[in-house]
Amino acid sequence: MKTDRILMAHGSGGLMSQQLIDEVFKKAWRNPYLDPMMDGALLELPPGKVVMSTDSFVITPIFFPGGDIGKLSVCGTVNDLLACGARPLYLSAAFIIEEGLLLADLKKIVSSMADTANEAGVKLVTGDTKVVEKGSADGIFINTTGVGIISSGIEYRPDRITRSSHIIVTGYMGDHGLSILAQREGLSFGTPAVSDCAPLIKIGAALAQYGDKIKCMRDPTRGGLATVLNELAQQSGLGMLVQEEKIPVSPVVQGACDMLGLDPLYMANEGKMVIVVEADISSQVLNDLRLLDEARETAIIGEVTKEPAGMVLIETRLGAKRILGMLEGEHVPRIC
Repeated sequence: MKTDRILMAHGSGGLMSQQLIDEVFKKAWRNPYLDPMMDGALLELPPGKVVMSTDSFVITPIFFPGGDIGKLSVCGTVNDLLACGARPLYLSAAFIIEEGLLLADLKKIVSSMADTANEAGVKLVTGDTKVVEKGSADGIFINTTGVGIISSGIEYRPDRITRSSHIIVTGYMGDHGLSILAQREGLSFGTPAVSDCAPLIKIGAALAQYGDKIKCMRDPTRGGLATVLNELAQQSGLGMLVQEEKIPVSPVVQGACDMLGLDPLYMANEGKMVIVVEADISSQVLNDLRLLDEARETAIIGEVTKEPAGMVLIETRLGAKRILGMLEGEHVPRIC
């Protein structure tokens, strides 16, 4: 490559486009599905239901403590597949790159995607690159689409949630949202704010043994825990009651939110799951998950109720109950 920045010619489809693909993407992602470089990837799928998920990532800044847009794009789609009960297998990746982006930054992002995909046990098998004029984008936007397989006996759906089921979260709430906000605004704390961005493959594997006793799973990204609980309550037609004192929030997130007038229950997460399970297995699920590095702070935070249907109540530390509504407006924009 004879330049240190992305040029419009890198998106022309000609020689410079081919050099970009060969020296950046193909070099980092080499695997038998990608190497033929056809217009699509020929895939091998094991038995089971096929799940596909897609997501676009427009985060700013593109590098942040705990990750970058490349790692985030892989984790986001992998975790969406896991939330459906699937074993993620393959990812596609499409890039919209702004003219002038440093080639070194693109290589760092692509390498981060490769490392994260390897950690998650998935393969990046096909993709696309477009270059737009300077000022038409914000550095780089990425879309990833994932394919996974659901094994027999696993069905994670909101309509399977039943009354008296227990609600579990797999760790501290709000880490990703605070990390991005702090990076954007130049905020610093005694303990650094670090994103929880991670592929949750081990959590998915730990839950597989419980089959249909796991009712539903969802990753609380934009809108945070409160919004996901409201979505599940509305989709199931049941109510939910959670206890504020049982919801894990790190001291740095709680302290920063108190100072800034924010609520950690609406802050984004990129390495956590909300899991609804049958009450008789909740303690065992809790113990299994706490053995994992990415889920040591797992907690049972509440239960599913019959009333108020479609609503979430939170019992405060003072013992009072109030409605925990869905996020209104933008808490922190461009979070993923």
